[in-house]
Amino acid sequence: MAKKKYNVIREEMLQVATNVAQEKNIDQDAVFSAMEQALEKSARVKYGQEIDIRISIDRSTGDIKLNSYLEVVDKIDEEFQSRQILLDDAKKIDSKINLGEFIIKELPPIELGRVAAQNAKGVIIQKVREADKSKQYEEFKDKVGEIAVGIVKRLEFGNLIIDLGKSEAIIKREELIPRETFKNGDRVRAYIYEVKNDVKGYQVFLSRTHPNFLSRLFHQEVPEIYENVIVVKSVARDPGSRAKISVYTEDSTIDPVGACVGMRGSRVQAVVNELQGEKIDIVTWSDNQATFLANALAPAEVSKIFLYEERNKVEVVIPDEQLSLAIGRKGQNVKLASNLTNLEIDILTEEEESERRQQEFKEKSLLISELLDVEDVIAQLLVTDGYTSIESIANETLENIEKIEGFDSDLASEILERSKNYIKDQEEANIKIIEEKIKDDNLKNLEGMDNKILAELAKSNIFTLNDFADLATFELIDKDEGILKDLDIEEEDINKMIMKARENWFNE
Repeated sequence: MAKKKYNVIREEMLQVATNVAQEKNIDQDAVFSAMEQALEKSARVKYGQEIDIRISIDRSTGDIKLNSYLEVVDKIDEEFQSRQILLDDAKKIDSKINLGEFIIKELPPIELGRVAAQNAKGVIIQKVREADKSKQYEEFKDKVGEIAVGIVKRLEFGNLIIDLGKSEAIIKREELIPRETFKNGDRVRAYIYEVKNDVKGYQVFLSRTHPNFLSRLFHQEVPEIYENVIVVKSVARDPGSRAKISVYTEDSTIDPVGACVGMRGSRVQAVVNELQGEKIDIVTWSDNQATFLANALAPAEVSKIFLYEERNKVEVVIPDEQLSLAIGRKGQNVKLASNLTNLEIDILTEEEESERRQQEFKEKSLLISELLDVEDVIAQLLVTDGYTSIESIANETLENIEKIEGFDSDLASEILERSKNYIKDQEEANIKIIEEKIKDDNLKNLEGMDNKILAELAKSNIFTLNDFADLATFELIDKDEGILKDLDIEEEDINKMIMKARENWFNE
């Protein structure tokens, strides 16, 4: 009778394992593992919680083996004494046994009572659920960056719970496009931006405001993007209001912007409709930052661009009548262009830029007037002709200075002599401060270094090669606060000097 009952249990287990595995679409072995853990829990109720009991179920026959394990040790640990046996005692059972091995004793099958059966069922359900969630996590973690389509299941504190079929996902309130509303049963598309797996289980997080949601929508609507003929380079969004997307192709026969717009705007309109009417500017990407920036600021036209690469900053000159268009409503256009190009953008009108040029002209004229002790009008004539520093005058020929309008031979000679004397005095002053403060020959002999640079460094307490190597480019040549701001040095040259100074770091 007992054997018949045992056979029935065995057959039921095989059937349950098969059914659950098929229903949940998970590995049958995971179901058997859950059953084994459930039976072990019930067996410990009968034999004692402190006993090391292990159950194995044959995956093909359903046969159940119930064994107790005693570890062979040379000293019993009181905490685990029910799971251990001394080597001498173990030798009496098995003469070939060694330390670290186990004495295994087969136990008779257990009969599950009502409570034990319920406990076993609970463990199996829990483990199967964990296995099911683990499988779903493995499935969804590889889908980060894709678009998911689901049905709104319910609303929780403004968040949407989305039914994805075999799983649920959440769209937080802040990840919804402003003013859009959904109700239970609505179909929704969203971007999978994160899949978390922690003590609470796994969660799939969706977004309709993520910049990459826009990119993936174009990926679906534009075959050339799907086939990687056209590449989406960057995206910037003000969700529900306006967006900019830059695209590029190496195929000269294809217009990337036109392909994304589609016939009569059909492709871009499909994306606009999905994003609740969000206006989308499609611009051509370029590896030339100035060109790309001009494209990004469309529909505004750009007159001039001054790029400061080290500070990742750019100044853009716009025709006066284009200012409001360039900035956009509440600064939206320039903000999106900044995000799209990853540049900090300062916008000037042509009038403002003209005023700045005039101010710079006045400052340079005043400086030359003071340093050479000449009248303002003479200094202005020099600056107008392109002589914006004493060095540029001192290095010029007498004949060329005589050609300046309003200059004669005597005035040109006097200006040239004063310039050379000033340079000479400055050189002597520079040498003096260098000799007093800079003792590091490595800094003095650095490629590209000269006395003017050394003197300015000394004034800012930069005395060694390591002091110089620690500096960033903008700390040296920033036009407002740079140590060398008064010297005419190219950014590329100063970068080379810094990298040369840092070579000993890499050697070390």
